[in-house]
Amino acid sequence: MGVTKADVEAALTSTFNPSHLEVIDTSGGCGASFEVEVVSEKFEGKRLLERHRMVNSALAELMQSIHALSIKKALAPSQLPPPAEPAAA
Repeated sequence: MGVTKADVEAALTSTFNPSHLEVIDTSGGCGASFEVEVVSEKFEGKRLLERHRMVNSALAELMQSIHALSIKKALAPSQLPPPAEPAAA
């Protein structure tokens, strides 16, 4: 069997201890293609390319079986937009 969503989540969680993590299997269940969003303090002060390299490095063993990885977000908490204020009634 290929890589599972749980495999990707476990690898990213153990490396980054993220405050937000979303992994979507876009392969239809065969584990060959994933989209990820990860927010972690370990990305503070890092440029985009370095953050993406960190994600790829965290998944290095799994990448042998993954055909496609789309990193939708790899952000530090300080890079998140402020929460929207509720509309006044």
